[in-house]
Parts: sequence; structure tokens; C-alpha cells
Amino acid sequence: MKRTIAALALTTAFAALAAPATAQSQGDWTFGVGVINVNPKSDNGTLAGNPATIGDNTQLSLTAEYFIRDNIGIELLAATPFEHDISIGGSFAGTTRHLPPTLSVNYHFPTQGKIKPFVGLGLNYTTFFEEASPLGVLELEDSWGYAVQVGADWQISERGALRLNVRYIDIDSKVTLNGASIGTAEIDPILVGLSYVHRF
Repeated sequence: MKRTIAALALTTAFAALAAPATAQSQGDWTFGVGVINVNPKSDNGTLAGNPATIGDNTQLSLTAEYFIRDNIGIELLAATPFEHDISIGGSFAGTTRHLPPTLSVNYHFPTQGKIKPFVGLGLNYTTFFEEASPLGVLELEDSWGYAVQVGADWQISERGALRLNVRYIDIDSKVTLNGASIGTAEIDPILVGLSYVHRF
């Protein structure tokens, strides 16, 4: 997955350098709808003295972005709730649902071509809920962390584009079982999204 991010970042940089400049105008709004996969890193820390594994999940994504300056936008990412299986020591230990709203500042490289790359840096808040476990009462604490992304829009009409983007989000959650701390889940997922984005 790190290779995917590096390749997309290089593509973004080359596309920005290869095309003449044009601005994405201050005051524009864009709204996007698509799908997004949340894929936690392979090593998710230690829970109850054993290695933890958290599964991936794909859901509907929604984005809204307002351009505060030419080429610079503030974007809010929202999604339908994700659900993840949790394993401890290779055995199923429960499930959790979460919502990861993320606010980012994006820089869209000015180009006149159909490919419009961008990069972003933001803040994520992840809230966990509806935990369930055969072991007892499982709870995951909400998390604050940073988020970074790279992506590109492929212009398919005057106001519409298909967007591919990859995000990394820093998500760590303290976990309790039956009221006792059992460690910290180091989730730190890569998010891969594909969406349709419309400019207003």
C-alpha cells in the first residue's frame, strides 16, 4: 500500500509539472459521492498480551469542499458507518463500528489538462460505537489524529470529475474489556476512495 501512495504522489507531481496553470476559483463548492475502503495496517498493536488484527471495510463516502483561495480548499469527509472485525491472538474477539469525519486543507495543482492532482493535510476524529464481543463488554475510546492524502480528479465534463484518492489517518484507540484496560489498538489505516465530484 505504501507503494500505491508513492506511485500516486509521483503521478500527481508529474501531472502538475507537465501542464500549464489554471486556477480553481475562490468561492467554488464541490460535492462528492463514492465508495471508500478503510484498510488498517497489518500490525494493530497488542491487546490482552496478544497481537491484535483489525479487518477492513468499504462504505459510501461523501465529501464537501469550499475553495477559500484559488486552488486551496477546505474539505470535509463523511461516510456511512464502517464495521470491523477484531481478532486477538488469531481468535475472533468482537466487532466495532466507527465514523471517521476528517477536515482537510487541500492544494489543487493548477493545470489545464483533464487530470487535476491534489494533496491535503487534515485532522481526523474517529468515534467508535456498537462494540460487541463474546468475551464481555468491549469498548474502544474515540481518537483524534492527523490525516494526509494525495489524489487526482479526471475531468469528464465541465463541472464533473472522477476522483481517485489515497489517505493515511493516524488512529489509535485505548481498549477496555469488562471495564479493564487491555491495551491500545493501533489502527492507522490507509483509505482508498473512488468518487464522482461535482463543482457548483
